[in-house]
Amino acid sequence: MENTVSAKTNKFWLSVIGTVSVVIPLAVAYLFYSNGLTRIEGLDVKFLPHLNAVLNTATSICLILGFVMIKQKKVDYHRTFMMSAFVLSSIFLISYVIYHNNQLEPARYGGEGFIRYVYYFILITHIVLAAVVVPFVLLAIYFAWTKQINRHKKIVRWTWPIWTYVAITGVIVYWMISPYYN
Repeated sequence: MENTVSAKTNKFWLSVIGTVSVVIPLAVAYLFYSNGLTRIEGLDVKFLPHLNAVLNTATSICLILGFVMIKQKKVDYHRTFMMSAFVLSSIFLISYVIYHNNQLEPARYGGEGFIRYVYYFILITHIVLAAVVVPFVLLAIYFAWTKQINRHKKIVRWTWPIWTYVAITGVIVYWMISPYYN
């Protein structure tokens, strides 16, 4: 059953989602490229790339299981897996920013030849789509939460594959660069 949300309520939340969707990538970029202006001295962040890989793996699993559950019409399980994926992705984002803001020397990919091009293709598409998917994920959650199911279904046709690609390629990037961590 499709819920009716007032136009005023929709407008408010859509503007919040729009704002958050711009602020998150800008904040990440600022913290990533601030040359440690907000670095926490003495904070050991060496374990965070490994944690991030675990978070991305768990997110991928939740996204796939959420997809399977909705295909089986198990809406409550679907909701649980999708919200778990959202929480895991949010924790990943915080951990990612902390790591990149506090590391002294960034890891550099050392692969050569064709594999280097593969790595950078995966990395660049991963980064671009990670920024692009933010508003889609927030809209999907909002439409589901407000029971605007038709709108939810329309947006998740794009959201789910992009989000899943971002989560899986995050793990692949980790595997490829992990030998080069300090």
